[in-house]
Amino acid sequence: MASQPKTALVAGSTGLVGSCLLNRLLADPRYEKVIALARKPLAIIHPKLDVLAVTLDSLPQMAPTLKADDWFCALGTTIKLAGTQEAFRRVDYDYPLALGRQAAASGAKQFLIVSAIGASPASSIFYSRVKGEAERDLSSLSLPKLNLFRPSLLLGDRAEHRSGERLWGILMKGLNPLLVGSLGKYKSIRGDAVAAAMIQAANAPSELGVHVYEGKRLADLGNV
Repeated sequence: MASQPKTALVAGSTGLVGSCLLNRLLADPRYEKVIALARKPLAIIHPKLDVLAVTLDSLPQMAPTLKADDWFCALGTTIKLAGTQEAFRRVDYDYPLALGRQAAASGAKQFLIVSAIGASPASSIFYSRVKGEAERDLSSLSLPKLNLFRPSLLLGDRAEHRSGERLWGILMKGLNPLLVGSLGKYKSIRGDAVAAAMIQAANAPSELGVHVYEGKRLADLGNV
């Protein structure tokens, strides 16, 4: 029996992974509607697309009105772009948690979020600690299925300029073949491959609960 078409929600739809997610979801016949949360108008016009204007400050208030089957969260920034650790935490912790709570309350089938390699609430690195705290607290919500994606350095064209990441990307392309065994999880990966992996995971049969995708598992899933 064919599955019923679903509704997807994408938070962070103008970022590297989020924009790839949006394009892939709009082309995917398994989804009849795609809700994109965006701070500014999108260049894409599509009959399946419903764009909701949202600012980072208005997101918590808007969250209770949102409903979808599969919630994709690709929100993320850097401390340099955010300006302060507090502002960074708002984007990478507060807003994903607000969305996760509403996803759980609204009866979502699953929540899928881009985290980062090394995420741990016990990490001494602020960035990794915040990512880990977000994972931990999302895991405590009543979500039927939580999918955590932990890429290393993301490759691809970003809307905002991140010169440091661009230089690291060039370096990592050369280092990737040398990262084998337990070091394989640190290989850089294309943002579009992460987006592909997220959609694959959302539509693959799997047990309920928390699922972590990193390293080879993430790369293999995104190799479509």
